Amino acid sequence: MTPDFFICGGIFDLPKKQAEVDQLRLEMEAEDFWGDPAMAQKTIDQSNQLKAWTVPYQQLKERFENVKSLLPEVNESDEAEFYHELLEELTQIEKNLEELEIRKMLSGELDPKNCYLSINSGAGGTEACDWAQMMSRMYERWVARRGWKIETIDRVDGDVAGLKNITYKITGPFAYGYCKAEKGVHRLVRISPFDSNARRHTSFASVDVIPDIDDDIQIEVRPDQIRVDTFRASGAGGQHVNTTDSAVRITHIETGIVVSCQNQRSQIQNRETAMKLLKAKLYEKECLDRESKLKEMSGEKMDIAWGSQIRNYVFQPYTLVKDTRTKYEVGNIDAVMDGDLDDFINAFLKEFG
Repeated sequence: MTPDFFICGGIFDLPKKQAEVDQLRLEMEAEDFWGDPAMAQKTIDQSNQLKAWTVPYQQLKERFENVKSLLPEVNESDEAEFYHELLEELTQIEKNLEELEIRKMLSGELDPKNCYLSINSGAGGTEACDWAQMMSRMYERWVARRGWKIETIDRVDGDVAGLKNITYKITGPFAYGYCKAEKGVHRLVRISPFDSNARRHTSFASVDVIPDIDDDIQIEVRPDQIRVDTFRASGAGGQHVNTTDSAVRITHIETGIVVSCQNQRSQIQNRETAMKLLKAKLYEKECLDRESKLKEMSGEKMDIAWGSQIRNYVFQPYTLVKDTRTKYEVGNIDAVMDGDLDDFINAFLKEFG
């Protein structure tokens, strides 16, 4: 990394983005700013999105200039500890800079949005359900590492153990942009804890990710286009068992898209959340179809298709996690299952972002 990086504006047009931030700040300081609360909130969100670029960039630039100003002093000093402190700081700056460079690849229309992430167990009964639950823990820890918020929207437990499926709402900067790297089928190979003969088993679970669309994005869904079913929400038993048909499942007849929600006790609230999920899926489908047509016309490499096997997790006879798209792999499977996913996601974004 050199001073030229910061002088020339780096990985994006900083002066232009900073000018946009300054203009939005003037708008927010106006006396009549809150006259239209919806428009005011939209302006604030736009400002925050721009600051997600400019603030980290300015902080990195200041840290780099501080290290640069101390170089003459460290050259005249024989203190090894001082030298190593500056080297560690420079290494951390380079790491943070790489994160910004990766974020630059998240330039899609949907990338800055929050998202819904669903895990669905594949064929294999209890084995697959247990694998889905292991994955749910992995993603919960990954979200916690990033300081984001995660909320369970829908959950169906397995008949014996684990999860048949679970849907989360994930809230954080560029949540959809990062999470979309996890779309696809995840394959587990291990000696089954449910097999008395200790044989090796292969299990599958799929991950789907859809953006959380804004209220100002209009997606029309007519009553005759959907089928709404209500059912009794599943629970852990005892006082948690729902005694009314509060859970809601909505099927979009034309596309076959199915969504459900059962995390609220009110059927009305569950229906509202399920309808929002359906609109988000329809909007994502429209955006992806449009992008695919543009890429096909321009001859660009197509995105990884849904349903493809994207990653293998091998526990026995050796430990290895390997992404089939990028070929990135690590041997420390325990770290991955504890949420250490950033290197896999970054490798995907560098190649397909």
